Amino acid sequence: MNNLIQSITATHAGFGITILRIVAGITFAAHGAQKLFGWFGGHGLAGVAQWMESIGLAPGYLMALAAGSAEFFGGLALIVGLLARPAAAVLAVTMLVAIVTVHLQHGFFMSNNGYEFALALMAMSLAVLVEGAGRLSLDAQLAR
Repeated sequence: MNNLIQSITATHAGFGITILRIVAGITFAAHGAQKLFGWFGGHGLAGVAQWMESIGLAPGYLMALAAGSAEFFGGLALIVGLLARPAAAVLAVTMLVAIVTVHLQHGFFMSNNGYEFALALMAMSLAVLVEGAGRLSLDAQLAR
């Protein structure tokens, strides 16, 4: 079990990934809060669930809860750098689903509801997945 924890929390990344991880975490947590709680002008679970049902993601409530939870709690994990690799993996998959089901049909640019922003967030998540949480993280402390 100790080897598993070591492999999940180990990082050789420096301070650059820390900046990327925190910015991505804040962005994800804010978007998750919109979905789960209706904060920051969001529609909350009921509104997101209804929208997800309307685009064919059913059951809408479960899909909204899954996406919102992945973004909110995964974002918090990135902010503090705790279990950042598993959180980043979940967030990357969440963004891939968003790209394929919502944004791809609209092209690249965000101004047309395209996949530009989701792709950038997915790339940030993949960077954390590959590099680890960085020096300034709880993962780095646990790995010692």
